Amino acid sequence: MLRQVRTENGVVRGIEAADPRITAFKGIPFAAPPTGKNRWRAPQPCENWAGVRDCSRFAPISMQWIPGLGDDIYCREWHVDPEIPMGEDCLYLNVWTKAKEPGEKMPVLVWFFGGGLQCGYPAEMEFDGERIARRGIVVVTVNYRVGALGFLTHPQISREQQDAPANFGNLDQQAGLRWVQRNIAAFGGDPKKVTIAGQSAGGGSVMSQLACKANEGLFSGAVVMSAMIFDPYLRREVGRPELLKQAEKKGLDFFEFLGVKTLEEARAMDAVTLQRSYEKYMEGHQPFFTVQDDKFCVGDPIALYTRGECVDAVMMAGNTSDEFLNSIEVKNEVKLKEAAVKLFGDKADEFMAFPETRAAVSGQGYAPASGIECTVKGVLTETAKAGRKGYCYLFDPDMPGWDNPGTFHSSDLWFWFETLAKCWRPFTGRHYDLARQMCDYFCNFIKTGDPNGEDLCGLTLPRWEPWSGEAPCTMKFLPDGAAPSTEPLTPFKQFLSDRIMERIRTIK
Repeated sequence: MLRQVRTENGVVRGIEAADPRITAFKGIPFAAPPTGKNRWRAPQPCENWAGVRDCSRFAPISMQWIPGLGDDIYCREWHVDPEIPMGEDCLYLNVWTKAKEPGEKMPVLVWFFGGGLQCGYPAEMEFDGERIARRGIVVVTVNYRVGALGFLTHPQISREQQDAPANFGNLDQQAGLRWVQRNIAAFGGDPKKVTIAGQSAGGGSVMSQLACKANEGLFSGAVVMSAMIFDPYLRREVGRPELLKQAEKKGLDFFEFLGVKTLEEARAMDAVTLQRSYEKYMEGHQPFFTVQDDKFCVGDPIALYTRGECVDAVMMAGNTSDEFLNSIEVKNEVKLKEAAVKLFGDKADEFMAFPETRAAVSGQGYAPASGIECTVKGVLTETAKAGRKGYCYLFDPDMPGWDNPGTFHSSDLWFWFETLAKCWRPFTGRHYDLARQMCDYFCNFIKTGDPNGEDLCGLTLPRWEPWSGEAPCTMKFLPDGAAPSTEPLTPFKQFLSDRIMERIRTIK
């Protein structure tokens, strides 16, 4: 087994996973610590080290809220350890491999965690790469800066660092991808066969990396889970990058909140003080996110991808059935009609004619629909017309547990990584069967750019055709297993998808 590997900066020693045929290398540095003068700068080259570096434990997570202090579903699910090491020195990645020697040229998965670009970390237990590595894939999970330390914008930063004025967390991800190109062969991986994947803000990060043409050649596949988020009932889209000049005003406000006047003063602040101040600041302000700096990010990633102004990569995308349902929040049907006119203009009567429009969900308003589903299928329809292949899925099994959570946002992660045994929920055999299928599809896609093939038992998986408007195919992950559906969008959902796509086409 490959327990010891020479990287470009020095030798690392990993540790056997629960399955000793797999070696896990945890906490490999891929850039210099983003501290001191490197705070709010693009990641800098990592220094070499002498001797053998022990990589048997995860490195500190990036600065964020202390995990595990609340009673929300994510604190129950995986943010369970308030004592997990945390620090500003956080630019490390992790590798799982079954290679016995370098040069085996196994396909590579590079994973970006979610958390709204404000929290999250590769050490979350659902992201254990062992089960995927057992299928002959080298798994890489990349840490990156989040929140104010990852995405602050400020006029002083823009003046001093014109080549990289913003999006430091995204640049960390990009540095991780470039490290993979230079080093992954030593771990048995093939740098020419890399797939990037992520969920929620991690999926949004995949879109951001796709839309950065400087990444051409770094990967050939992309998996976007629960991240194409357009609300059919609003003009403002979650995740749409704000212009740098506009976003810089937030930085000015934040510096005033901190009581500092210069970038040097802000860089001199203790990281814990800065993070806790940011948490207080966010009680009355918007967080920092990816912005259009016309360097790394040149526009809305979904619009750029739809137009083909992106890295050439085959796509897999989808959503869970219960996450982020959108609705029109009005009190009665008179107000509903008024809202429809404002939203859809001369198409308001067409919208009002759908039976689904008058469906009301307690506390959620009228016309509930999944904007993510409508966006994903609209984008895949558009890109299929240009001959670009994409696969669509829907995660819709039952999720056991006293909280009756439904298929909540992120619930599918246990299944894609086949890590159900780490979860507190009372999963039974059929859940494990579904997880095995989903992980098989995921791994087949990473290996070939096509999810079809055999499962771990050597049986042929249910056929998953690429999506197109003329021949739609959604792979549904249901309580009793994977089942392809060729049903098109309902007329109601198609109406909403068409409106979303009209908006996407107008984005410059």
